[in-house]
Amino acid sequence: MAVNRRIEVTGFSGSAGEVAMVRFLDRKIIDAANIQELGDELFALVEKEQRKNLLLNFASVEFLSSAALNKLIILDKKVKAASGKMRLCNLRPEIYEVFAITRLNQLFDIKNTEADALNGF
Repeated sequence: MAVNRRIEVTGFSGSAGEVAMVRFLDRKIIDAANIQELGDELFALVEKEQRKNLLLNFASVEFLSSAALNKLIILDKKVKAASGKMRLCNLRPEIYEVFAITRLNQLFDIKNTEADALNGF
């Protein structure tokens, strides 16, 4: 198990198998070095730890830069390549608006709550 500085990962067993529940430790995801580290930690879940089902909980995130969105798009491709599922939940309205403006709300499976997101995994 890797030591993560940007995310906290817990496990959940659903009907589709194990789900890695990810919570972000940074309230503002804007610094380039932190985003690179965050991306590395998220990618490692799929590539090194073989976690293919991810639930990203944005409850503590107040701001997300476009560079962070790019990491999420890459992560989504990695998850799909591993035949997994990725869902996002607990996005603040102002963050969801960014997803809607960029039409990423059509790419990502976004749910209101963690319970909604876990349902069907």
